[in-house]
Amino acid sequence: MGAADDPANYMGPVISAGARKSILSYIEVGKGEGRLLAGGTGPDGDGYFIRPTVIADIEPSAKIFQEEIFGPVLAVSKARGFEHALEMANDSQYGLTGAVYSNDPEHIRQARERFFVGNLYVNRKCTGAMVGAHPFGGFNLSGTDSKAGGPDYLLLFLQAKSIAEKVG
Repeated sequence: MGAADDPANYMGPVISAGARKSILSYIEVGKGEGRLLAGGTGPDGDGYFIRPTVIADIEPSAKIFQEEIFGPVLAVSKARGFEHALEMANDSQYGLTGAVYSNDPEHIRQARERFFVGNLYVNRKCTGAMVGAHPFGGFNLSGTDSKAGGPDYLLLFLQAKSIAEKVG
């Protein structure tokens, strides 16, 4: 961890003191909702750093499962199977980005059709939307925020989905 402009650092700080305080409060809630596996604090020293945090055994109704944290916190929930995983993922007020890793073509087809996110990543990392190539926004409260009269305004009457898949 270190300065974001130093390429030797894998992870930079969060955006502000307020963000750090908010993320740490989510971590405290998460400790009561599940089992802390890693992280949970910031390192000693200056800056708005938070160690990558993993909390397991989280129920889909838990606060850290349902809300956007915008920090290095992973809430882990166990699904009974692929269908249940889609149900859990779609049971949210948000739907900006999602990812599916599978060798099963039927699971990939189901994710394309029924995973309600604006940016779906298939068999690749769940980040990296490119400005001008991917839309910014998703489903539900992670909406597109398009403006009336803009070139993509008609798309507000549809549910757009961007899909990126690594083949091979």
